[in-house]
Amino acid sequence: MAMRYIPIFFLLFLSSFCKSDDQLTQAKPLTHGHTLVSESGDFALGFFSPTASNRSFYLGIWYHSLPGPRTVVWVANRDNPITNPSSGTLTVTNNSSLVLSDSNGRNIWMTASNIAARVARAHAVLLNSGNFVLRSPNGADIWQSFDHPTDTMLPTMRFLASYKAQVVGRFIAWKGPHNPSSGDFSLSSDPSSTTPQLVIWHLSKPYCRTTVLNEASVIYGGTYLSNTGSVLYEANINSRGEYYIMFTVSENSPFTRITLDYSGKSQFLSWNNQSSSWALIGEHPTAACDLYALCGPFSYCDYTQIIPACQCLEGFEPIDDISSSKGCKRKKVLKCSKPSHFVSLPGMKVPDKFLHIQNKSFDECTAECNCNCSCTAYAYANLSRAGAMADSSRCLVWLGELIDAGKGTAGENLYFRLADAPVEKKISSVKIVLPIVAFLLLLTCIALVWMYKCRGKRRRRENQNKLMQGYFSTSNRLGGESTEFPFVSYEDILSATNFFADSNLLGRGGFGKVYKGTLKGGNEVAVKRLSKGSKQGRPVDKAVRTVRSHRAPEILGPPIRENQHNIL
Repeated sequence: MAMRYIPIFFLLFLSSFCKSDDQLTQAKPLTHGHTLVSESGDFALGFFSPTASNRSFYLGIWYHSLPGPRTVVWVANRDNPITNPSSGTLTVTNNSSLVLSDSNGRNIWMTASNIAARVARAHAVLLNSGNFVLRSPNGADIWQSFDHPTDTMLPTMRFLASYKAQVVGRFIAWKGPHNPSSGDFSLSSDPSSTTPQLVIWHLSKPYCRTTVLNEASVIYGGTYLSNTGSVLYEANINSRGEYYIMFTVSENSPFTRITLDYSGKSQFLSWNNQSSSWALIGEHPTAACDLYALCGPFSYCDYTQIIPACQCLEGFEPIDDISSSKGCKRKKVLKCSKPSHFVSLPGMKVPDKFLHIQNKSFDECTAECNCNCSCTAYAYANLSRAGAMADSSRCLVWLGELIDAGKGTAGENLYFRLADAPVEKKISSVKIVLPIVAFLLLLTCIALVWMYKCRGKRRRRENQNKLMQGYFSTSNRLGGESTEFPFVSYEDILSATNFFADSNLLGRGGFGKVYKGTLKGGNEVAVKRLSKGSKQGRPVDKAVRTVRSHRAPEILGPPIRENQHNIL
């Protein structure tokens, strides 16, 4: 029975012997050809060379469980490589320091020692997060690689950008794709800024600037969701004046990292298991006008367009009258003796070179800029996530040119000063004037239509009167004498014929009955009352005959309407 347990014991012993070690002690230094592997197996620490032909060796940390080319996330001796790989040794010293040395006893790299923290029997461990930590026996961290990054930010890394407005942390890009030495690009907070903001530097000059810290400030703007998990970014200022950045991932998220590429781009990368490669989720800068102050003063990079381009602020025009990439100038110059107003532009990455005024409310920030005629713009943000003892407001004012501004879907309100009367009053005047003008135009149209209709009726009435006068004002030759009959109204005819009484009936004709009548003045006339039932002649072309004393000759006139009366 005892023999049956021997293989099992042997396998357990062999498994324990083959298990990767994640710790470094004073008694067990790390030499070339050996590695420390995190407990999860995700990260490894050891010596590497960027290419097979490169004879320079570095101490670094890389993803251990990923296939393909090695992805290095941290390098210790990036600017002091080892030329003889077999001579490199990493040890934990008696004074609680990590020292990388060669066979000649020359120190290649070492951690900064803290005399107060010196303890015996300290050891180093590579954590599952990729953080290489030097610890005391009681578990206190004496030193960690997360506090001294190279070009990569990993989840849970708390990157301390500044402390009390002093630059602390800095990411420095590689010199090239296969050269981990310090390159020309770096990322850190701006030492000249009075409020936290991150800047990508090309040597000592700003290359690209991120947004200024506000309530929702993050490196890439919020929470990134994917099919495999989520990433949450956080940028914050605590009560001790520490400005730090950190991002975390959900448990089922793939490997993610933020790196400053040797080309000067800050990239957010996520591992894609299907393609076995790093997928680019976001990067900055993304457009040419992202580069620092490329759009010139009083101009901004408009990211809302399909192709981001420089645009002038409202009230400004291009300096060269062609493109706003060289900057813009005011259409109307500001003068302290003249009235001015502020225009709000939402979704803005605020310009650079601002003055941070602490402990101000929004109204106080507005008054601060409004009362100073040299103040060209201001912006405000609440920082409710700041520490309990920290300033929860952020009032920014500008006293000169506005440079390196941008507009996107996310940002904050920028209030900038323009000359003349406030835009709000102009808008209010337009809102009042337009309805009045529209109402007056409507009344004018109604009056014109009414006048047109009245004029038509009047013209029809005048034409009818002229037509009737033509009937009764015809010149005839009676015995060589010219006779003209005046117009006779229908009421006069009724009165003359006694309302067409049968006693005045003289006879019947083909067009109707003929009545005898006496007009005012004693003139006797014969009146023919046209009948609708007349069978003779055309209704629209019936002759009119007028006579005096019942013996007038026939006189043909123009057509008349039915139910009219002819004087014969």
